[in-house]
Amino acid sequence: MKNTSMTYHIDPVGFIQSPYKEKFAVPRQPRLAPSATSRLKLVGEANSPEAVRGIEQFSHLWLLFLFDQNLEAGWRPTVRPPRLGGNERIGVFASRATFRPNGIGMSAVELKGVVQEGNQTYLELGSIDLVDNTPIIDIKPYIPYSDSIPDALGGFAEKEPDVLNVYLSIEAQKSLSSHPQKAQIEAVIKEVLGQDPRPAYKKGKADNKEYAVNLFDLNVKFTVDSNSITVTAIDRF
Repeated sequence: MKNTSMTYHIDPVGFIQSPYKEKFAVPRQPRLAPSATSRLKLVGEANSPEAVRGIEQFSHLWLLFLFDQNLEAGWRPTVRPPRLGGNERIGVFASRATFRPNGIGMSAVELKGVVQEGNQTYLELGSIDLVDNTPIIDIKPYIPYSDSIPDALGGFAEKEPDVLNVYLSIEAQKSLSSHPQKAQIEAVIKEVLGQDPRPAYKKGKADNKEYAVNLFDLNVKFTVDSNSITVTAIDRF
């Protein structure tokens, strides 16, 4: 009889540097916030130009990563996907829920280039759906002829989520006006908040609560009505 209680040790090959400083408001899939570019800092033996030699031939990569902030919480056989309103239960393997048996996720991301700064190797990436400092456990090239399946079915996630209009108050605009990354940050704020990051049961509903999310080096406060979001204040950390 095979031993079914085997354990394996995995060391990260790198860590993500992204605008998302917390889980709240991170897009549920990559490319939903195209302005939120990121960087992958390679570590250990993977921190070598040799390890990524030839990778520029590929426009996109698969990143395998750990949901490191959820590992201690464990998992259950069924989950409530936000796309189903947070009420209907389905099997964890029929979802991309973050609470999984081994806490492993994957994302297809754009590769924008390879940068060498002294002895440090970085991969410059496009839009991503990962919290800052997420551990990456493997990197694989995206192969269009095998990885893209045009007639595949998307189940309950067949279409992209609806996007709300996002407006910056005069006060918020003033706070952002002198920031050196103003243009990118404003775009990221609108793309991220437009997904309505509130709990699924609040989607499509107005409420009186003021929410806040940490993006880049900023704390962004906002309110939500039935079809739009208003950024009320932006404060530096």
